[in-house]
Amino acid sequence: MKISVELTLTPLQDQYEDAIIHFIKKLRASGLTVLENPLSTQVYGDYDKVMALLTTEIKEAFELVERGLLYIKIVKSDRSDYEPHF
Repeated sequence: MKISVELTLTPLQDQYEDAIIHFIKKLRASGLTVLENPLSTQVYGDYDKVMALLTTEIKEAFELVERGLLYIKIVKSDRSDYEPHF
């Protein structure tokens, strides 16, 4: 089963950039399709692979920040090729 996941990591502290950069670089190195924009990061692929990656990388990201918030949206389908039609 293919999924699309949108992630927004928000460290609740002053020094946050390194933790976010590290998190995104680890996602990029996974071999999965990863797209980024200023507000969120999207990961696309097989459910088991994406969820295994996120389990590991979310834990590591939370270990790098004192306090943090992570928003996750999951869609059952690979939406990586989505283009608006308007």
